[in-house]
Amino acid sequence: MPAIQRLSAARIERQLKKPGRYADGDGLYLQIADGGTRAWLYQYSWQGRIRQLGLGSYVHVSLADARKKAKAARDMVGDGIDPIALKRDKRKASTVKELPPTSFEAFATEYIATHSPSWRNETHRKQWTSTLKAYAFPILGKMPPAEIDTPDVLRVLKPIWLSKPETANRVRQRLETILGASKAAKLRSGDNPAQWDDHLEHSLPALSKIRTVRHHPAMPYAELPSFVRKLAKRDGIAARALEMLILTAARTGSLIGMKDRELDLRNACSWAIPGERMKSGKEHIVPLCDRALHILRTIPREKSNPHLFMGQKRGSHISNMTMLELMRKIAPDYVPHGFRSSYTDWANECTSAAHAVIEMSLAHVIENKTEAAYRRGDLLEKRRALMLEWETFLYGGKP
Repeated sequence: MPAIQRLSAARIERQLKKPGRYADGDGLYLQIADGGTRAWLYQYSWQGRIRQLGLGSYVHVSLADARKKAKAARDMVGDGIDPIALKRDKRKASTVKELPPTSFEAFATEYIATHSPSWRNETHRKQWTSTLKAYAFPILGKMPPAEIDTPDVLRVLKPIWLSKPETANRVRQRLETILGASKAAKLRSGDNPAQWDDHLEHSLPALSKIRTVRHHPAMPYAELPSFVRKLAKRDGIAARALEMLILTAARTGSLIGMKDRELDLRNACSWAIPGERMKSGKEHIVPLCDRALHILRTIPREKSNPHLFMGQKRGSHISNMTMLELMRKIAPDYVPHGFRSSYTDWANECTSAAHAVIEMSLAHVIENKTEAAYRRGDLLEKRRALMLEWETFLYGGKP
């Protein structure tokens, strides 16, 4: 979203004299010290803590340049990189001749920095960092490449091989690439423990056969556009409810009880789910995309029935089995609730959305009390942008 940009060069020169901090928007501040010294800083949240990155003196850094620096830092945070840590590492590298990286995480980070400029796809570049940070670094990060063996690779892959096969395969391929590069850099020797042919294929089921293993009922997000288009052509309340479930990434229990009074289809274009139908017990606002609005405006209605998705019994709503029964007919390997997992995988792998935005769009409870204290807004507009991106992915821009 565009920066707020509250400050201007004229206002800074003529009006801002008193010591204090003045916000430009999106985390950028002009700080005036007691002695009158002015400096730029960028404030952001990192792992539940508020951090402040210095961007230079006002004398040497213009407002326009400060905004550019703040945007660059904001993009780093969105990519899972701490700007302060990166700045510290660069400063250290410029003054101390460091030894070659010995940990897997350090070598992987260096590999990505070296090779990513040649990768044309921006999403691809971001996925390398995000997937390794989420799945590989917690287990292999501190290990020297020379010590990583097959059991270690399996510790990374097994927890997600059945539940997130597409992600797991990408992680395996990236592990194989980085471990291969570390061998070329003389940091390890021997066979590559992440190699599939004649190696991991004997320890993990082939991806082509995973669908026969009924451990994970979530449809891979790559299959969703085709599925949703077919679903949109079907008549009936169950089909519309299932389509809405996918579009909003809501829970089944929240959706089936949807009522007229919870909707604002004209102004905010949103759906307010009351706390009694939320797992957290708190009201949750869901931004509605164009296709969702169309469904809500055109579905058949029953007079005097407050429920949008009416059940067979007069005045009631559909049961929590209605969508499941439809799924058993048209996609028997999956269940409705699994679409939340499909959405999560898509958002993490195919968008640059911040973790907080994704989690809040799913109405997940924040377990970390410090992070919960800082995250007081509902990020509605950022969630709306993400939901519009989700709609475009599902329907190819033609819902």
